[in-house]
Amino acid sequence: MDSSSLIKQLPVSVEAEQAVLGAIIVDAKCLDAVGGMLVAEDFYLDQHRHIYTVLMKMYATNAVIDTVTLVNEYSSFTGRDADNSAEYIYLLASSVPASSNVKEYARIVKDKAILRRLIGACDEINNEAYEEVAPVRTILDSAQQKIFDISNGNDTKEFRHIRDILHNVYHDLEVLSETKGAVQGTKTGFSNLDKMLVQMGKGDLVIVGARPGMGKTSFAMNIATNVAKSSGKAVAIFSLEMSGEQLVTRILSSEALVDSYALRSGQLKGEDWNNIASVVQSLSGCDIYIDDTSAITSTEMKSKLRRLNNLGLVVIDYIGLMQTTSKSDNRAQQVGEISRNLKIMAKDFGIPIICCAQLNRGTESRPGVGKKPTLADLRDSGSIEQDADIVLFLYRDEYYKNISGTDGRDQEGGASVAPVDDSANTAEVIIAKNRHGSTGNIKMGWIGQFTKFRTLEEDVQPN
Repeated sequence: MDSSSLIKQLPVSVEAEQAVLGAIIVDAKCLDAVGGMLVAEDFYLDQHRHIYTVLMKMYATNAVIDTVTLVNEYSSFTGRDADNSAEYIYLLASSVPASSNVKEYARIVKDKAILRRLIGACDEINNEAYEEVAPVRTILDSAQQKIFDISNGNDTKEFRHIRDILHNVYHDLEVLSETKGAVQGTKTGFSNLDKMLVQMGKGDLVIVGARPGMGKTSFAMNIATNVAKSSGKAVAIFSLEMSGEQLVTRILSSEALVDSYALRSGQLKGEDWNNIASVVQSLSGCDIYIDDTSAITSTEMKSKLRRLNNLGLVVIDYIGLMQTTSKSDNRAQQVGEISRNLKIMAKDFGIPIICCAQLNRGTESRPGVGKKPTLADLRDSGSIEQDADIVLFLYRDEYYKNISGTDGRDQEGGASVAPVDDSANTAEVIIAKNRHGSTGNIKMGWIGQFTKFRTLEEDVQPN
């Protein structure tokens, strides 16, 4: 058999590419249908890429699109003689079967482009495996990431022109206008906090920082259950400190409003059992997945998350217990690598990631209201502050009263411990960083016996 017959052709449909371009030339409104589906790189032939780029440019500037104007713009864009361009553009316009079928033509073009990218990714994976350029785990994760990027449309390595991005932004603005300003983010379930944050956006890395015992795990779990119940999406929880059973016990206490001590000791009343049964039924219908593997890495997290469908939120408790494949003994560098990987993971999956973080002891040695945490109090690495889109700190005066036996406003420490007050205390959520809006403090209720935060009616206090 002739060796030339064994050469495989890359998947391509020139006819479909021609049909898409022809449909747009005949009816510019077709770009409304395919502008969000296709980018110039999806076209196989360079000439088709150039024509589509010019069409998108004209569309972005509201220019009239027809054969005459396109020939003029295309000639200016490529520097070619108009006569040479006109013949092919007229051919595209006259040979399109039906502009009403443009979405189907575009789907064919997109499918062929995805197949070509898949072939390219497989070639790269093949070469990396043969050459053994990195540890096996790294090569495997790289292979998974390449396939994941293609399946989620994140594989484009080239620059995107602003006109292509503007089209997507303009479409989002239209949706916002039609929905009366309803933000397409993820709600925490706490109205005042959502109002200040404008909800958690796709790809946001949200850091929740606090001293031990301040309630950061409870706060993160409250948000996780709120999201799972309201959105219908899957919520993944990585608990590096507590077992799955301990974590679920805490969630039951918050949701059923049953005293956490009663749950741990088994001293439950009749109404407690009724509340628990109701919450068990409700939570069983939610897609909440818990992984209590200790010392997990971001690479392992990413591998597990890829197996979940309809993922809406990830919660990690907490960053200080995560491990890294880095060979460095410097913990600050390790945490910096972890925080960067978490930000990339949030962006890749297009979901918010909430990650709990410990604070330095410096907050407890400061006098008066100076005990309120700041960004400088984040433990281990300044990279956490840099990579995070949102940084929230939890603060409760009652916490310092309980550990000092006084009002906690001017104590350097103290061994005496006051009885814990199980009534609803006031907590502050301090928005120390917010890439999407303002910062400030929000008053919230904290019910210690149920490990539950709740929204208060007080106005927020912007900085």
